[in-house]
Amino acid sequence: MTTTLDPSPLDFERCYRALAARDTRFDGQFVTTVLTTGIYCRPSCPARTPKADNVRFELTAAAAAARGFRACRRCLPDATPGSPLWNVRSDLAARAMRLIADGVVDRDGVGGLAAALGYTERHISRVLVAELGAGTVALARTHRATAARLLLNSTDMSIGDVAFAAGFSSIRQFNDTIRELYDTTPSALRASGGRAGPSSTGDSITLRLPFRPPYDSAWTLYGLAAHAVDGLELWDGSTFERTLRLPHRPASVRISLGPDHVVTTFEHLDMRDLGAAVNRVRRLLDLDADPVAVDDALGRDPILRPLVDAHPGIRIPGSVDGVETLIRVMMGQQISVKAARTHIARLVAELGEPTGWPSVGGRPNVLFPTAEAIAEHGPAVLTGPARAIRSITAAAACGERMELHAGVDASNLRADLLRLSGVGDWTADQVVMRVTGDPDILTRRDLVIDRALADLGAGPTDTGSWRPWRSYASMHLWRQQLAHRVDDVVAP
Repeated sequence: MTTTLDPSPLDFERCYRALAARDTRFDGQFVTTVLTTGIYCRPSCPARTPKADNVRFELTAAAAAARGFRACRRCLPDATPGSPLWNVRSDLAARAMRLIADGVVDRDGVGGLAAALGYTERHISRVLVAELGAGTVALARTHRATAARLLLNSTDMSIGDVAFAAGFSSIRQFNDTIRELYDTTPSALRASGGRAGPSSTGDSITLRLPFRPPYDSAWTLYGLAAHAVDGLELWDGSTFERTLRLPHRPASVRISLGPDHVVTTFEHLDMRDLGAAVNRVRRLLDLDADPVAVDDALGRDPILRPLVDAHPGIRIPGSVDGVETLIRVMMGQQISVKAARTHIARLVAELGEPTGWPSVGGRPNVLFPTAEAIAEHGPAVLTGPARAIRSITAAAACGERMELHAGVDASNLRADLLRLSGVGDWTADQVVMRVTGDPDILTRRDLVIDRALADLGAGPTDTGSWRPWRSYASMHLWRQQLAHRVDDVVAP
């Protein structure tokens, strides 16, 4: 049984089979509402399976809440990985959900979301209600409540601090929302959560971010470690750390991958940025993917089957900053990999924005340079082919004005990128894949992929059956060619 749900209305029989089997693979893909109890649960809830007549299914917790249902305190349906639908879909509803998860509504209001997507507030809300069963405000409110419950159950932050960190504008709004969605008070919700102990101190907080196993952690860590730049990033052989540019102030994040979660420590964090910081880490590591569905689909292809069997759960690299991704990918296209890393390190050292905290033991304390800084001072810092330098600095100038965020339409972004001087198919494909998370990109004119296909006795015409997971197929082909480098960087 495939685990990827079609974006059309949920199929009742299919969902009920998953519910009866308590199939954890469906957690986060839909919620179960129980008419007789007034609660909603994740599919794997250990409670007795309700009768089919008493069950309805919703795509989102917000849709369940809008119909008056409360979250189950036993299975915590809001504590699951995010929906893979936002990875697969590129329509307006999915792009809006990505930006809501990044906290755009909390920071800029519904108008800010509309401006980022290029549609009216009314149209976006109408689409969200039609597609997901809840409007913009309800979806944002449920996202805030989920963040608040996570903080209540995993940190020792005061309840007032939790309210504002989760994005609520007042304590009263926070209390009313928790009562409505969980039928309890924030204090009681914290008491029932079974906290393991404090995990926050001042502007530092440690969280466990869940994902759906399997996860090919060696490939993800290789990608982070192989391109780590001093001052901006640090790989110590087991954990990865980097700085983040966030809405209110810079922060750092340190990650360590476990079997079904990522231990994530944020430091120097303005707690109002917590939701955005978590969302960007999840996108960087592709934590909301559905690896079973991807592996099932790609594993049916005889060309890819040995690669999938050898490395199940591969992920595609994400992005925490669109302009940074554009510049770094362009460097990889214009000059050699080794030279690109040297130039990026020089840009960071000379044009990077200091965070204001000391670097202890080489820990990161510089932000990637802004687009303006690269456009203005890049030619004086970079060396190499003049044409490459001009195209990189020109792209930086355009990148500041270009829509380079998770909510942008992938096809529009690709078209915009190809209009830039020095940006070809390879760069455009890589940037679109990383910034938007598009799962179906087979990078054009990629020598590594061409070599891998030749080694496997395949050609470009053999890849049509890989849809809609060609981005993941690309990662398998890259991994096959770079296996010795992965092993050198990440110990088995």
